[in-house]
Amino acid sequence: MAVDTEGDGFALELPVVQKPSVANRPGGRPTWLRAKLPYGETFRGIQQTIEDYDLHTVCSSARCPNMGECWSAGTATFMILGNVCTRGCSFCAVLTGRPEQKELDYDEPRRVAEAAKLMGLKHVVVTSINRDDRKDGGAPIFAEVIRLVHAQDQTIEVLIPDMKGERSALETVFEARPEVLNHNVETVPRLYRRVRPQADYQRSLDVIQLAKTEYGLRTKSGIMVGLGERKEEVVELMADFAAHGVDVMTIGQYLQPTRHHLPVEEFVHPDVFAWYKEQGEALGIEHVESGPLVRSSYHAERHV
Repeated sequence: MAVDTEGDGFALELPVVQKPSVANRPGGRPTWLRAKLPYGETFRGIQQTIEDYDLHTVCSSARCPNMGECWSAGTATFMILGNVCTRGCSFCAVLTGRPEQKELDYDEPRRVAEAAKLMGLKHVVVTSINRDDRKDGGAPIFAEVIRLVHAQDQTIEVLIPDMKGERSALETVFEARPEVLNHNVETVPRLYRRVRPQADYQRSLDVIQLAKTEYGLRTKSGIMVGLGERKEEVVELMADFAAHGVDVMTIGQYLQPTRHHLPVEEFVHPDVFAWYKEQGEALGIEHVESGPLVRSSYHAERHV
């Protein structure tokens, strides 16, 4: 089916699939959204290590559906700078408010590195909450984690906030040279006011472009679908990604973490995810990881 977006002559061959809407789905989520439950000694070992080192993971804080699969395989995504975010994005399960301690925990990088070594990781993924209460956005902690992980001969991906576009803060992270620099835009620009009211689409693109063009870093970004976006808007976003130097893109299904968060507008069919992958890579993005259960750090070791 060819669709001309707003009469500009830009036509897309959109896939036609039979997919359940939120209104008519019987028995809850469709079958393709069934995730593995946590299990096994490896899972329990990861859980114990996180507790012993007084750390947080985005896996548990954001209620990731892949936690059972990833932790059972011995991988986890560390979340630094605390577990209370200064922003209130309407899709995210991480706690929102003012961090109890404004000062940074300069021992946290050591604990992350030691935990990553104990877990036997070859590739480490680290993200954080937003620290808009600080001009440096917590960048020194990111940089020290990168340094310590590299000292252990491990590679690292950091999923950073936009740090309000503060160039000096961003450059503190970039100069530490992570193997992968990830910053998510989360959704199409039309939905920002509803989904990410304290963020800015162009500012996020600028963060990625700075990392790519001035520091030569491998860059990554991702979005959720099922929030009311149109397929042609996703393709236009992917064109923006290609133009701003995104090497790797992730696309996954939005799942409502609690009844207080945005509702799911649509459960996107796996065929559409496969089509998005084709479109993104045709536009010049090197690798598009696209599927209902894909999250930012899902199979991150493949993106180095």
